[in-house]
Amino acid sequence: MTGRVVVIGVGNPLRGDDGAGPAVVEALPGRVPEDIVLAVSDGEPGRMLELWRGADTAIVVEALRLRPARPGELHTLTATEAAARGTGTASTHALGLGECLALAEALDLLPRKVVVHAVEVADVELGTGLSDPVRSALPELIERTSASVRQAREGNHQRQTSGGEPLP
Repeated sequence: MTGRVVVIGVGNPLRGDDGAGPAVVEALPGRVPEDIVLAVSDGEPGRMLELWRGADTAIVVEALRLRPARPGELHTLTATEAAARGTGTASTHALGLGECLALAEALDLLPRKVVVHAVEVADVELGTGLSDPVRSALPELIERTSASVRQAREGNHQRQTSGGEPLP
């Protein structure tokens, strides 16, 4: 166990609500410890695998497209739940997070713990700015992500003090 925690905001701020993940990552400095890795990704699986390589915990924040849509609705998923979602359901990207997680598992590159925080989207058309429902949900999404970071840090500390592998 490395104790490394990575937060990845997946999305494209130039596609409306798809910018929710990057917006959360932009809001986290000062809310999470400085040693937490904060990254933005377009969701391409190779880049995702590289971002969380060696991490004990990966926290992924992204837009979620469901039918029927409930824009602004928040979801917290485990890696198993996110991987079980079909193409286009757990992501607004060509290859979704489910495929990325399945690939990581097959290659034995999955972090010990993966938490996915997602917000249902209203609009992913070209253009900047979040829709009103997603913008309204952003403070809670930021808080949930911050709470996941705290939980990951506490879990790492407990493993360290209970005889688990020492952290660097």
